[in-house]
Amino acid sequence: SLLRYKFARYRSYAPCYGRLLAMKLQTAGFDDFDVLTWVPVSRLRRMKRGFDQVELLAKEVALQLGVQALPSLKKIRHTPPQSTLSTAAQRRANVLGAYAAIDPECIREKRVLLLDDIITTGATVSECAQTLLVAGAGEVRCAAIAVASHEHKSK
Repeated sequence: SLLRYKFARYRSYAPCYGRLLAMKLQTAGFDDFDVLTWVPVSRLRRMKRGFDQVELLAKEVALQLGVQALPSLKKIRHTPPQSTLSTAAQRRANVLGAYAAIDPECIREKRVLLLDDIITTGATVSECAQTLLVAGAGEVRCAAIAVASHEHKSK
């Protein structure tokens, strides 16, 4: 269902995912933050999809938690989709330097909760978290709807 949401424009899934993630954040103790933000897509990808799926998710989580979702990052370089890359090293290189902080004063010394939809290797959220920390954030925690399994099957 996440792939339908992300790639087949099933925007109507956002409220359900937002409720689920908000409940998980509360039960896991991740609801103690100053700024709720998200990993943005590039302008080109947003135009192609018609929406930013993580922005919609963040706004739904914010609604459930009674806070505001604030844009704190922008993607400054369009990159190939991470899903087309097979290794962690390729994914890290793909997103290196691809993000910039929008308004560092809004995050300075703040506890930031950074949302993404799917974490596979962690390359994207790591790059975004590093960008926020360099811009002055005091702490960055990351959360997502799904985390890919890295279990290796024996041959």
